Amino acid sequence: MPTPKPAIKAASLTIPQLLHGSAWFPLLDEPARERVLDEMREVDIAAGTALCRRGDTPVHWYGTLEGLLKWSITSSDGHSVTLGGLSVGSWFGEGTLLRAMPRPADIIALRPSRVALLPRETFEWLHRTQRGFDHFLLQQINERLHWFMGSYAAHRLLDADSQVARALAGLFHPWLHPGSEPYLQTSQEEIANLSGVSRQRCNAALNRLKEAGFCGSSTGGSP
Repeated sequence: MPTPKPAIKAASLTIPQLLHGSAWFPLLDEPARERVLDEMREVDIAAGTALCRRGDTPVHWYGTLEGLLKWSITSSDGHSVTLGGLSVGSWFGEGTLLRAMPRPADIIALRPSRVALLPRETFEWLHRTQRGFDHFLLQQINERLHWFMGSYAAHRLLDADSQVARALAGLFHPWLHPGSEPYLQTSQEEIANLSGVSRQRCNAALNRLKEAGFCGSSTGGSP
């Protein structure tokens, strides 16, 4: 009998592990690193609940320690648009802090998640005093803008299979998702959420992608 594939353990980081594995933290001077380590906190987010809501006043910059979240906007009639996913190692929320405007989208946990919080005052202090941090923010915003532009085009020009494939590929983006591992542990429901298609269309697309050799399956139906 073939040997069963071992279960893949979901990625989980401590705050020091997240920081030391991030592109921006080693660029700080020693006093700045000490302040960040001292002031960061973490919060648990249950599956299906919001880390923050559209219209909220931004008070933190965020880093994902565990789980999977999504950016989404829901209209008054219940229609929802997903802007992207946020996996372990992702930093997010800098645009809203820099604009000093109410948050334009919801951040929803697709599974039980842990998120690191950096206070707005500390973020702004790093922005003013740490050149390396500013360089990181510039590239982060540029990479995210490029990704959002591609996603907009995909929903206008691509079929469901291509949208699902793009959502999967996005979770391996080396800058926006630096904590990605060779095996992606996620469910079809989560992929449907991130790709903006129905569960049924997502399932059909994944089967076609699997048949074409672009993805496999692990226990629980995860690609």
